[in-house]
Formats: sequence, C-alpha cells, structure tokens
Amino acid sequence: MTRKSIALATFTAVALVLTALAAAVAFGGPAPIAPLASINQPFANVDFSAVPRASRFQARDGTALSWHRYPAAGAATPARRVVLVHGSSARGRSMHVLAQGLAAAGFEVAALDMRGHGDSGPRGQAGYIGQLEDDVEDFMRAVPHAGPSTLLGFSSGGGFVLRFAGGSRQALFDRYVLLAPYLRFDAPTARPDNGGWASVGVARLVGLQLLNKAGIAAFNHLPVLNFGLDDEARKFLTPSYSYTLAASFGPHHDYLGDIRGARGVLHIVAGKDDELFHADRFAGVFADAEKPVTVTLVAGTNHMGLTLQDAAVRAVVQVISGAAQEPQARLP
Repeated sequence: MTRKSIALATFTAVALVLTALAAAVAFGGPAPIAPLASINQPFANVDFSAVPRASRFQARDGTALSWHRYPAAGAATPARRVVLVHGSSARGRSMHVLAQGLAAAGFEVAALDMRGHGDSGPRGQAGYIGQLEDDVEDFMRAVPHAGPSTLLGFSSGGGFVLRFAGGSRQALFDRYVLLAPYLRFDAPTARPDNGGWASVGVARLVGLQLLNKAGIAAFNHLPVLNFGLDDEARKFLTPSYSYTLAASFGPHHDYLGDIRGARGVLHIVAGKDDELFHADRFAGVFADAEKPVTVTLVAGTNHMGLTLQDAAVRAVVQVISGAAQEPQARLP
C-alpha cells in the first residue's frame, strides 16, 4: 500500500469509530421498563404521616440539600448517629420505617436525600463524578455530632456506602452497614437484568466511559438508567439517572478495590428472599477480596422488605448495636 492509501485507510477507520461512538452516545440510551411490583407496591401500606419535616444543609457548591432528622428516643448522652443513604431512584423518606425503628432503639438518625433525589437538586443529575461523596462530607461538617457515627446504605446506597468506606474519607465513620448492596451488574451477587428493576443504556454507557477516559465529559448529563417505577411513584422519585449520577451513586468500577480499601467495621444485612441480588453470595465476594464480614440474612424478607419489615429492622438494630461482631454468616 502507498503512504497515501494507508493514510486514507486510517482516516476512514477513525471516522467509522467516531461515527459509531457518536451513534452510541446519541441513540444508545436506556429503553423504557415496566414497573416492578415488588419495589412499588410495598410503600402503599406505609404510613408517612410522621416523617419529620425536612431540614437543609449547604453543600460546597452552594446547593441546599435535604435531610430528615429522627431524634434518639430517651438518650441521656450523645447517642450513636446513623446516617441513612436510600436506594436507587428513592429519597430519604423511603427509609422512614427503618429510621423510626433505629430512633426508637436509641440512635440519632439522619435520612439524607442524596443529590439528584428527592429535594436535593435536579432529580437524576449530579454536577461531577464523586460529588455525592463530597456531599456526605459536607453534611458531617455542617451538622456535627458529638458521638460516633455509622453510615448505612440500602441497595445502590449500600454500594455507595462501600465506595465511601473504601475511600479517603472513611474515618468520618467508624462503622458501615450495607443493606443488600449493589456491587456491579457483573458481580456474582447480581441477578440477570437487574431483577427487572433497571434498564441500562449499554451502548451509551460504554460510549460515555470511553469519552470520559479521553477527558470529555460534555455529555455526562445524558440518561443511562431507567427504573421500573409506576406512574404514582414517578411523581416523587427519580425515574432515570444521568451518566454522572450513575457513576457516582454506587461503588467504584473496581468494587473489589473498595472492599479491600475499607478500614472501618463493615456489616452486611440482606433479605434471604431478595429478588434483585443473590443474597447468599455476599459473604463469598467479601471473603475472596480478603475482607471477611458479618452477613446477616433475614428469613422471609425480599429486597424492599429489608427496610420495611419488623424482623429486618430488628436485625439492623442488632447489627448497629454491636451485637454482631465476628466475620461470619448468620441466619436468624
């Protein structure tokens, strides 16, 4: 081949790759997804009338973020504070039943509306990857607490808590509790098709990952995830995530690195009948990463039941109280 023909072939190949990448980003978004009854229906029976009025704190970018305070019942001295991180598409009030149970057990509770959810900024969006970790640090600085603190997260929030536990600000909490944590779509704990809860725009997701590796973040506001919310839930919750929010609200891509990097005390609680994740595989994943943890599997409990059912709330209270300390799997 002549030098001219080689140059032409190279130009053509690059043009084809760029065209494919542009098409993936422009047209490879998430497909619509049917509502998942096991996620939506349980909340119809929850009494939200006693949800505390929302408070606000200011994040470092000037945004006022929302949270709910549940005072500890009968605490004479500064109680342990439990900071709650809700699951994907949700908001702080979705943790109301669990928050009430923890407060009644003597814990000070803060249920956050994570950025991009509830009343904390535009739903489905974040300003940059890693902003949610900054927000949690800003909350701890803006709303100081005299006693020790636990960071607890549910589902994607559990994955985010793992991200925080393995990061540079892990010393802000001495205990971390992961409720049925999302690790990754290809983790041994994941069920096919996200259990029917989320639709992923794989082509767009991959395309944006490649662009971000090249330092291009201009399209990170585009949606890459849709959630199986019904029409009523869509009014209050977050039906889709931008790439920025999806890349921030969960563990890092190297979730095993997050596990290995965690220095505080970790516990996992999951429903034995979880329909989104293989609950019986959590212990093995953490053990393989050389971070054995206590895993409590609650019988008769599915994914949402973990934050709503009495038995699950009691199990979480027991874990935070320090009753479960040794790295082993238990079936109460």
